[in-house]
Amino acid sequence: MSSNILRRILTNARVFSTGPPPTARSPYRYLRTLALGGSVAITGYTLGAFYPHPYITLISPRPAPAPPNPDSPQSIIYTASLEQTLQTLPLLTSHRAQPDAHEWYESRPYANYPEQLRVNSLTAGALRGPGKLALPPLVRARKDESEALVIVHVGRGVCGHDGIIHGGLLATILDESLARTAIINLPEKIGVTANLSINYRAPTFADQFIVVRISLVDKAGRKSKVAGKVEDLKGNVLVEAHATFVQPKYAHLLKSKAVQQMMGDPEPARSTPVLLSEGMPPPPSKA
Repeated sequence: MSSNILRRILTNARVFSTGPPPTARSPYRYLRTLALGGSVAITGYTLGAFYPHPYITLISPRPAPAPPNPDSPQSIIYTASLEQTLQTLPLLTSHRAQPDAHEWYESRPYANYPEQLRVNSLTAGALRGPGKLALPPLVRARKDESEALVIVHVGRGVCGHDGIIHGGLLATILDESLARTAIINLPEKIGVTANLSINYRAPTFADQFIVVRISLVDKAGRKSKVAGKVEDLKGNVLVEAHATFVQPKYAHLLKSKAVQQMMGDPEPARSTPVLLSEGMPPPPSKA
C-alpha cells in the first residue's frame, strides 16, 4: 500500500511541476524580421511597377492619355520613331535576309491612297494616328501571291478592356489582311467578304507590333479561300481565322485601281525596303 501512495505522490509531482522559465527574446530579433519583410515587399513592388507581368496590367492597367491629333508635331515625331523601330524589327530584318527573299516583295497599303478617299476610310482615316493605327501596315508577300505576312502596330486607343485590343479591331485587321491575298487571286482583282470565321486564342495587349500571317487555301473562278493568324513578335498565336472572298458579278463596274492603291500596289521589282514616306524606297546611297 505504501508503494501505491508513493507512486501517486510522484505522479502528482510530475503533473504540477514546471519547467525552466522561457528565455526572453531579444527585441532586435523582431526588428530584423520586420526589416527583412519590408525590404522584400518594397523590392517586389518596385520590380512589379517597372516590369509588370502582362496579366497584372490586364487586371490593373496603367493610365494612358487619349490619342493625340495625328497631324501634330509630337505625333509626327512619334510616328517617325515608330517607323524606325518597325524597320529594325528582328522578325522583319531576318525575313528580308532569308535565302528565298528574292521570291518576296514589300508593299505599304494606304501609302498612296488618295486623300479624298482616305478621309472616309476606317483604318486609313478614322483609326489613323498615334494611339490607334499609327503606321500603314507593312506587307511582305510572295510574288506568286500564295502567302503573305503583315506587320501592324496597335496602340492604346483601340482597346475594348483597357489595355487589351478590341476584338472587333482585330477582326477588321484580319479581314483587310486576308482580303489582300484573296482578292489579288481573283480574276478582276475585286472581291468582297463572303465569310469570316475567327477564333480568339489569347488577349492582344496594346502598344505592340503584331504580325498577321496569311496563306492561300484555294481559288476557283470567282471564289478564293484564305487562312490566317495573328501573332505577337514572340510567335504566340493570338487569333486564328479562315475566310472566303468572292468576286461580285458587277466587279467590272468598280474602280479596281483604287482598290489596288488601298491594298498596296505590288512592286515585285523592288529589292529595297518600302518606307513610310509615300511608299517609296530610299534613294540610292552615294559612293
